[in-house]
Amino acid sequence: MSIYMNPLTDFAFKKLFGDPSNKEILIDFINAVLRESKPKITDLIIMNSEQLGQTEKERMAVYDLYCTNESGDHVVVEIQRVPQAHFIDRTVYYSSFLIQKQGVKGSAWNYELKSIYVISLLNFAIQAEEMNQDEYYHKAKLIDVKGQKIFYNKLTFVYLELPKFKKQVEQLNTHFENWVWLFGYMETLNEIPEPLTEPIFMKLLDKAKLEQLKPYELSEYETTLKTLRDNHNAMQYAIETGLKEGLKEGFEKGKAEGNVEGKVERAIETAKIAHAEGLPLPLISKLSGLSVDELNELFKEEK
Repeated sequence: MSIYMNPLTDFAFKKLFGDPSNKEILIDFINAVLRESKPKITDLIIMNSEQLGQTEKERMAVYDLYCTNESGDHVVVEIQRVPQAHFIDRTVYYSSFLIQKQGVKGSAWNYELKSIYVISLLNFAIQAEEMNQDEYYHKAKLIDVKGQKIFYNKLTFVYLELPKFKKQVEQLNTHFENWVWLFGYMETLNEIPEPLTEPIFMKLLDKAKLEQLKPYELSEYETTLKTLRDNHNAMQYAIETGLKEGLKEGFEKGKAEGNVEGKVERAIETAKIAHAEGLPLPLISKLSGLSVDELNELFKEEK
């Protein structure tokens, strides 16, 4: 039996981070994720997470969490649990609601905008050529292409690919890494490891105890947990099925052409895709036909 909630479930995330009484936890998390050099956020107001367009016909943006800080800047946090087509486009599109929201009717407004931060916690790896596939943390702003300097500093997107974070608890070095690790392992904790004995994490874990939930809350949590697990299993099945078909096709093609080298290249390509998706080595070995030792050597060379 788990002691703590899984923070990636819809119920747990909103209870732990969306409750005004837990504002201190939310502020610490956002500051850790943004890594801003400017003065850190010291206060937040949690807002209605539904943002409407200019007319009723326009699409409604629904965020997991929406808040503003003491300077009037806007911060959106959302969890995306399964891959979605054009996901990055979606985050940019949703940010436009927060830009339009700042418009002031009449002739007095001079178009000065407050900063907008969109934080996306992803329970999958993004397959995008523009992103460094070896990194789990991506922070994007508008830059001047030639000078490679920030051109506009008021629009920030953070994408955190949780499955790519591979560090064990004894390897954690920073407060930010503690946060990332916790999202992946909170549900499995039986005792609190030393890096998480900071007061802010102790407070979060205390709030996350299943024994503190009322019966109707526990029922709601278990429903969202089942949904999370069902989505994960469906995604893994799709990945495994697709990889098997790709491997079979590659081997058949290599056999027809009598090209052993082609088989090896296809096996390596399959292994790299599976590794990027965060699959365990034994499963990658089974899908690619490569041994665990060969895979360790392959991924060692990639580093």
